[in-house]
Amino acid sequence: MRNGLKAWAIVAVLAAGAAAFTGLAYEREIPAVARPEPASFDKAVVERGRVLANYGDCSACHTRPGGPAFAGNLPIKTPFGTIHTTNITPDPETGIGAWSTEAFRRAMKAGIDRRGGHLYPAFPYDNFTRVSDPDIDAIYAYLMSGVDAVRETTHPPDLAFPFSVRPLLAVWKALFLDRRPIAPDASRTAAWNEGAYLVEGLGHCSACHSPRNLMGAQTSPAYGGGSAEGWYAPPLNGQALSRQPWTRNELVTYLMDGWHGRHGMSAGPMTPVVDALHKQNEIDVFAIADYVLALRDGEKPLDAEAVRAAALKLEWGHPDAPAVPPEFGAGARIFAARCTSCHRSGGATVPLALQTSVNAPVPDSVKRVIADGIRPPAGSLGRSMPAFGQQLSEAEIDAVASFVRARFGTGRRLD
Repeated sequence: MRNGLKAWAIVAVLAAGAAAFTGLAYEREIPAVARPEPASFDKAVVERGRVLANYGDCSACHTRPGGPAFAGNLPIKTPFGTIHTTNITPDPETGIGAWSTEAFRRAMKAGIDRRGGHLYPAFPYDNFTRVSDPDIDAIYAYLMSGVDAVRETTHPPDLAFPFSVRPLLAVWKALFLDRRPIAPDASRTAAWNEGAYLVEGLGHCSACHSPRNLMGAQTSPAYGGGSAEGWYAPPLNGQALSRQPWTRNELVTYLMDGWHGRHGMSAGPMTPVVDALHKQNEIDVFAIADYVLALRDGEKPLDAEAVRAAALKLEWGHPDAPAVPPEFGAGARIFAARCTSCHRSGGATVPLALQTSVNAPVPDSVKRVIADGIRPPAGSLGRSMPAFGQQLSEAEIDAVASFVRARFGTGRRLD
């Protein structure tokens, strides 16, 4: 009798847990609508939506290489598997043409599609919660009236169990999704507040530049460095890795053109961000710079000229350059043969010791640059780095990266 009661108690607990989970995970389907007529949207709202979508870099994620704009199917690799971005063109069957503004808002802020399915947080709705409803509606207007409808079905995600079970995302959201909108700070300037709104919201900068926990949620310290598509996204806070102090004008130039002679060139996932900002209003980019520079409050001050002078002495071929330790000889030989035509004393490139990627705690970005090269951002045409992935083995790339980080990436030589 006692065993029977225990069994029923276990069943009751499991049933209650299942009911609670079902209540947590269930989201209603929002009825489909007929695709709104493009002419029904105010032209000024559509144009604002285009600008805002550009700040959100929507096309970069929702357009596969060589594919139609906004039709999705760009593979995004995550620690849990590969996710393909969705079709956000106004096609009624495979895109969002049958979505109402209510359905679009819910997807942007709660990560739930029109049919009630939970979206993976590779789509940064944990940042988009900070975007105002009128701005989300403007993006909706742009997608519905300013983008061609494309019929393209999204590939299913390739995720291992249990990450393939979408309803479990309801638990993730209960634990980690901050639904609070961003509040203006009256003690700050209007430009700072505008920059905060763009950086924290549509720009979703923290999605790459903040660390994540084992469940894939952004964690502290905010803007303390993270990972994006196999690249290391450096800290933007007071622990920034840059060896040269940034001025406001330098940061705006870098954000809009992807290059500055004191800091180097953007690469990897940062390149499409820069290409998007290249088209934007300079006043807004100055606001972004104001906010990003404020994130670095408390950063250790540096003597720019002294740091640069020390970095130049590390360059290949400089008379005061240190000897190559024997354990890095293989990488140094490849570097001498492949890299010193550009990366040498007196060369036109930014000294390697000043490159953030070289000073990063992991070699990811250095290895990716060696293997993939750097294609020039839109504002820096004519500047690039060739890819060596087809010419060097993985072991050789590792050897070069190890040498570069040992020779140029030690902060001790620049303090």
